[in-house]
Amino acid sequence: MTSTDLGGRAAPPAAGPGAGQLRRGRGRLGAAGGRGGGGIVPYLFLAPYLLLFGLFVLAPSVYVIWISLHDWDFLLPGKPFVGLQNYLNLFKSGTVTSEPFWQAMTATGKFVLYSVPLLVAVPLAVAVMLNQRFPGRNFFRAAYFAPYVLGVAVVGILWRFLLDPNIGLVNHMLDRIGITTDIPWTTQTPWVWAALVGPTVWWTLGFNAVIYLAGLQDIPRELYEAAKVDGASRWQQFRNVTLPGLRPVLVFVVTITILASANVFGQPYLITQGRPGRETRSAIMLIGQEGLRDFRMGNAAAMSFLLTLALMLISVANFLLFRERKER
Repeated sequence: MTSTDLGGRAAPPAAGPGAGQLRRGRGRLGAAGGRGGGGIVPYLFLAPYLLLFGLFVLAPSVYVIWISLHDWDFLLPGKPFVGLQNYLNLFKSGTVTSEPFWQAMTATGKFVLYSVPLLVAVPLAVAVMLNQRFPGRNFFRAAYFAPYVLGVAVVGILWRFLLDPNIGLVNHMLDRIGITTDIPWTTQTPWVWAALVGPTVWWTLGFNAVIYLAGLQDIPRELYEAAKVDGASRWQQFRNVTLPGLRPVLVFVVTITILASANVFGQPYLITQGRPGRETRSAIMLIGQEGLRDFRMGNAAAMSFLLTLALMLISVANFLLFRERKER
């Protein structure tokens, strides 16, 4: 029975013989899985990821560094240790690998410079438009995202025929509307860059637009209503409400877009085939040719490590540039 005090309130029941054991059990559970405790349970949940990360990311990365320190031809039994010579050859003028590597890095840098601003700005404009209420909104969302599900081989071969200078549909349509038909999309500069950047933007903008759209839907509507009450125009709402609300999303989009553009391979391989000359041969194309066609895996590993290091530095700089600064 529960006793009642003078105020009519029920007094708490007396602690029975099992109450102490219950408290000690709760204490042990809190120590094992609580916020301040340790325990093995969190590591069990992380174990599958850590296993896959170690097998498919960490171990290959260490192995690549080991290969880069050797004159590595996987068809020959001997793989002599050369130390940092493969890296030094990339910075020494006149070597077999120096000029092609930096030319490929320049081509990769141009592609990043030309494609990333478009892949950041155009999807943002599309996402802002698709965030409005209008008939057929879901259809247009699906239509913009649809090209992204295509593989790079499909996109490359499709645009290779569309942009062919002789039989391409693009030049044919330009001829029908009275514009010259002699545009060398895949053989001469600067047209080759348009032939690479244009299809890439068409192909991948849907992914970035979906990421932006998710970020836009997380911005409270009350902020826009307050801005309207203060007399802010649409541009002022976009600049003072939308962009600050999208800061974390913008950092993510810019970072993954830079990384994806720097690792471009399929578009130049299929559309321009690195032409004219080696103007559009990307770093990944060169690494593949160096290691898999010419069997110089040590050089290819050194090139890939330098490319990875450059992308890591760019990613860190990007996070530092877009980080939210606390007001003092």
